[in-house]
Amino acid sequence: MFKGGIPIGKAFGISLRLHYSWFFVFILITWALVTGYFPVNFPDWSLEISILAGVITSLLFFASVLVHELMHSIVSIKQGVPVNSITLFIFGGVSEISEEPKKPVDEFRMTMAGPLSSLILGMMFLAVWYWWDTAPDMIKAISFWLGWINVFLAGFNLIPGFPLDGGRVLRSIIWWRTGNLNKATKIASYVGRGVGYLFILGGLYMVFTGDWGNGLWLVLIGWFLQSAAKGSYQQMALQEILKGHKAMEIMSRNCVSITPNISIEELVNYHMLGRGRRCLMVSEKEMVTGLLALQDIKKIPRDRWAITTAREAMVPVSQLKTINSDTELNIVLKIIISENISQIPVEENGEIIGIIAREDIFSFINLRSQLSK
Repeated sequence: MFKGGIPIGKAFGISLRLHYSWFFVFILITWALVTGYFPVNFPDWSLEISILAGVITSLLFFASVLVHELMHSIVSIKQGVPVNSITLFIFGGVSEISEEPKKPVDEFRMTMAGPLSSLILGMMFLAVWYWWDTAPDMIKAISFWLGWINVFLAGFNLIPGFPLDGGRVLRSIIWWRTGNLNKATKIASYVGRGVGYLFILGGLYMVFTGDWGNGLWLVLIGWFLQSAAKGSYQQMALQEILKGHKAMEIMSRNCVSITPNISIEELVNYHMLGRGRRCLMVSEKEMVTGLLALQDIKKIPRDRWAITTAREAMVPVSQLKTINSDTELNIVLKIIISENISQIPVEENGEIIGIIAREDIFSFINLRSQLSK
């Protein structure tokens, strides 16, 4: 969902990343605290103290969001559902879970872990504010704000708008009652899109009544919710189409071999433009040494095609992501999207026996969709 970003380490074996949009909301929250919350409640503070408190509060807020996502992920892993990464972004955080839960109760547990952790954090911060009478003003101010924002985060996430936590709880209940994950996802996504549109309408109302800042923010959240709900159902539908189908069914076995010394200009004119081939295996002494695809050629400046060889432009075999012929197509699609590659070699016994291009999978999906109508 969120490509790119800055790696910031690992926790419990899960990669952690900051999406570029995170910096925008970090600055926005800090600015709101420095110009609003702290001056109103502590007018005797200097600007420097307000800025320091604002930065600390914003960092602790995102640490709270990270704890929320980590709890989702830890419970998910304990139930046998792998988690690839956690990304902090403009609306908080998102865990990249590589597959759907196996049972409704599994989804319910892993979903509720997030809001419960936020609620516990909120109560802990509020306890510091309420019971530590001798605490410095800065600690009390930060604890009060973080306490209520975590309680709000727990409550907001339980709104039944898929893919919010509340929407996933709703899906788990429908899944439990119907025994059909696809149907449950469809219903939950419709509810999620409805909640998103309500947010948009509420935000527009606030804009027209003069509250521009909060109104626009609400519209943006609503747009994100309805888009995410629609995308989540489409992803589920794709998984259903590809379920049970193997790489061997759509792989191409006629990926042409070329010599490593052929120029880019010659192979483009003869193989690609002349014969419509988009994928070429570079072979030397009957051994495949690399793969050369359209996206690799596009990295070479046009004026260097005549002097650049296939060996210089290819991706070596040692660097290729490969699959075997029994790999399920939904896994193949995930690899192609996550690795941002246009094709993936199929390997058996150390030899490349075929290629699956991104277009091959989408053509298969389109054909299956047409046949099911």
